[in-house]
Amino acid sequence: MSVAVQIGLLLSLATAFASVLGFLYKHRGAVASPEVEMRRPVRTSLALFRNPWYTLGILIAMGGWGFHVGALALAPISLVQATIAGGLVLLTVTADRLFAHEVTRREWIGVALAALGLAFLAATLGDTAKDAHSDYEPVRLLVYLLIVAAAAFAVAVVATRSPREGVLFGASAGLFWATSDTAIKALSGNLGDTSAIDILIHPLAAVIALASLAGLVVSARSLQIGKAVPVIAVTSVAANALTIAAGPIVFAEPMPDGALGVTVRIAAFVLVIGAAALTPAPISAAETIEAR
Repeated sequence: MSVAVQIGLLLSLATAFASVLGFLYKHRGAVASPEVEMRRPVRTSLALFRNPWYTLGILIAMGGWGFHVGALALAPISLVQATIAGGLVLLTVTADRLFAHEVTRREWIGVALAALGLAFLAATLGDTAKDAHSDYEPVRLLVYLLIVAAAAFAVAVVATRSPREGVLFGASAGLFWATSDTAIKALSGNLGDTSAIDILIHPLAAVIALASLAGLVVSARSLQIGKAVPVIAVTSVAANALTIAAGPIVFAEPMPDGALGVTVRIAAFVLVIGAAALTPAPISAAETIEAR
């Protein structure tokens, strides 16, 4: 494993911790703020910043985003996301011990299974630790980004008509961020070869900005109407699973050798999906506060 990849993994660990902490502070601020309206997403989302806890969560998340960009520039996308996904195990402990959230046994089991499944994914990444694996075919990248972004939009539409609105909005946010993260990885291959202005006007920069903002709005809504642990877990699973999948699909990272490696990888995805299915239908976060 090269030194650059090792630094990338350290940045991934920092990203994982910042992600969990930022999510929980954003949840604390979101439930005490006016409702985010999907028909007026910009105006109602900006109102969230009047709450200092939400603003603190965003600042922590921005720091984590900076670590994430650095990690993606230095290490393979699958390895980065698997490391970040491993940080999911911090969620239940942090939520329970530091933020006084009541974490049910079902939620502990669901998060543990998700972390186990993502760990299996990390174990079957193959020989990917030699370089950053940033090369891609433009058409394949475009198709992947369109599919994931369309899925994010479709899940958000379904969420408005479902009793599982909170976790579905969380899944939608995760898919939007998977779109953004995949675009960041692709754009990171141009770092050092082009000027900062060329990077900023690159079409992928627009994809990153739009997908990130869409994820931010949808995530804020999910945190307002759902319990913290299941919503954050589903958001993380959706973001990490689809970004990990981009490794072999978009960036030609090697798949496991042999039937056993492929079987373990499929089992890992089944575990992750099963863990997401364990998350209960959310009750209003405001109702949770009132019940205490």
